[in-house]
Amino acid sequence: MPAEIRLFMCLKDNFGVLLHDPDTGATASIDAPEAAPIEDMLKETGWKLTDILVTHHHHDHTAGIVTLKQKYGCRVTAPAKEANKIEGVDHTVHDGDTVRVGNLTAKVLETPGHTLGHITYWFPDDNVAFVGDTLFSIGCGRLLEGTPEMMWKSLKKLRELPNETEIYCGHEYTKANIKFALTIDAHNPVLEARAAQVQQLLEEGAHTIPVTIGDEKLANPFLRADVADLAVDIGMAGKPPVEVFAEIRGRKDRF
Repeated sequence: MPAEIRLFMCLKDNFGVLLHDPDTGATASIDAPEAAPIEDMLKETGWKLTDILVTHHHHDHTAGIVTLKQKYGCRVTAPAKEANKIEGVDHTVHDGDTVRVGNLTAKVLETPGHTLGHITYWFPDDNVAFVGDTLFSIGCGRLLEGTPEMMWKSLKKLRELPNETEIYCGHEYTKANIKFALTIDAHNPVLEARAAQVQQLLEEGAHTIPVTIGDEKLANPFLRADVADLAVDIGMAGKPPVEVFAEIRGRKDRF
């Protein structure tokens, strides 16, 4: 049976996500921004928390771990390169490792840039990837610890996932990301269509994710730094893609 996923809000704009294997009853929280909304969703679904899969060490992704572990006795998996910054870790993983939630299997992808040890959990059989704060819908994470070269490499790695892969990111930033993206890629019809779709979703009180990698490749400027027309539009014709990416990221930081 396919995985079941529940998406909900935590803190101010963090997404909470539960991933459930109906065959075994195993359930993972992707990160743990705060305990209470996760517990509420567990009560609503009747699922039992068996795992927490951590993408990176930032407090708004880890604050609920200790409370949830104490209550449910769940296993905490985290990036090996950041485990010393995260409380309650039971199991650490590197690039290429696999993680199981019941019968569901994820491949670990190291995607540094936002933080130095950030990882993504890709469940290929379920066409879903939990990308944390590396990739957002129409955006990407700030380079708080890494370099443009590091983040561009990570984004290219995610861009290579199958087009049908649905991404779940860490924050509801899509509206603001689109507002910025239209300042540098205003003639992109796919981006314009996404803007209209997102406006409708928000008016309906719905979330703007998941979204597919295929759609992001066509509309997200941070995944399009090696597209010649975009480089021309921002006055960087002929520049290496990593320099174009760094320029786009810098403009977003100042936006």
